[in-house]
Amino acid sequence: MPDLLVKLYELPDAEGARAALGGLKITIRRAMPYEKHMVSAFVASAFGEGWASEAEVSFANHPVSCFLATREGAILGFACYEATCRNFFGPTGVLKVHRGAGIGAALLLASLQAMKALGYAYAIVGGADSAAFYERVAGATEIPGSDPGIYRDRLLPDP
Repeated sequence: MPDLLVKLYELPDAEGARAALGGLKITIRRAMPYEKHMVSAFVASAFGEGWASEAEVSFANHPVSCFLATREGAILGFACYEATCRNFFGPTGVLKVHRGAGIGAALLLASLQAMKALGYAYAIVGGADSAAFYERVAGATEIPGSDPGIYRDRLLPDP
């Protein structure tokens, strides 16, 4: 899966994506430090231990570099940035039953806007498994020669 490049100076407005979720009573917000264990458990359960490890790193940043989609105190999805590498977006995921409602787009745009506020002109989406989504939502383009990128020589779990 190749890495993608996003021009942060040409991002669509994140507020439109957030507002669309308001009618569904879904909130997009930055995770709080005291929620680390709950976010890590959610990510591990829904998306695996590897992503949970990366998400935990986002809690070492100040402010926390993880956004959540919540409804009535439950996590529906998450998006991290500056977890795996500086200027990298990801990991991110939305529970299968909530996909298609615009949650992923709202999380992506909130994160990319936060990266833009840090002073970046571009962001890298590492190992994107859905290039079409990132292209549609944020205008991402593939970085030639980026597969496997930083995800080479990975440790394998015990058999």
